[in-house]
Amino acid sequence: MKFALGTLLAIPAAALFMTACNNHSSSNTDATQDSTKTPTVQVTDVTIDASGVPLKSVVAFNDDTATKKPVIVIVPEWWGLDTHVKNVAQRLADLGYFAVGLDMYGNGKLADNPDSAKAWATPFYANPKMAYDRIAAAIAKAKTYAQVDTSRIAAIGFCFGGSCVLNAARLGMPLKGIVSFHGGLATSLPITKELFTASALICHGGADKFVSPEEVATFKKQMDSAGVKYVFKEYANATHAFTNPAATATGKKFNMPIEYNAAADTASWNDMKAFLGAELK
Repeated sequence: MKFALGTLLAIPAAALFMTACNNHSSSNTDATQDSTKTPTVQVTDVTIDASGVPLKSVVAFNDDTATKKPVIVIVPEWWGLDTHVKNVAQRLADLGYFAVGLDMYGNGKLADNPDSAKAWATPFYANPKMAYDRIAAAIAKAKTYAQVDTSRIAAIGFCFGGSCVLNAARLGMPLKGIVSFHGGLATSLPITKELFTASALICHGGADKFVSPEEVATFKKQMDSAGVKYVFKEYANATHAFTNPAATATGKKFNMPIEYNAAADTASWNDMKAFLGAELK
């Protein structure tokens, strides 16, 4: 989540970013029974070390041990690792992914007002490598789980988090795919096909007052010029933060032009499912 995004994005560089199931042997009868039961999702707190900073994150995955799971790192809005991201992690686990909800700020910090959120997010806009390193730490942690397919890794982000995952790709993070939901698009980082190897899905609100039409046009021109593979989806009448059910109340409380849009939320989720299904197959 971003506030006064135009101000933040004027900073010289736009932002860049488990306890394992115990395997057990089973008899043939047990294996047959396991193959017919619906997998149960676990959501577990986990601390990820990022150069001495404890990232109080969550992992979510189902207890099916027969299939290796692609990894998806989720970078939150600028509020921090809140209920919205934890719900997203569980929904991704329901789909068969190994999801990491990342505490980008560290120590489980949650902002309850735009001023705190801006203060905490600003260093990541100023130095995108900070987000890159913390996303990389989350991926390294995920790779320690036996359930994970280490060859299939993606990252998604919301608002501030969308900017972070885009910058991680711009900086050369080896991901299969990235998804930005109502994220900032401006950057001073170079965009090259040699570094930006991930496929990208951009889910953008047509009524987003934080990301101007000029910013959208510049972003598309940069991506096209670099020959990067991306899909840009725009959802009519959707404002900034359209995927977060808490956005409407937050917008009213702080006089911010944000609100939840159920139609755009559903459409963008389905677009993400199709995109990740293709890129992580």
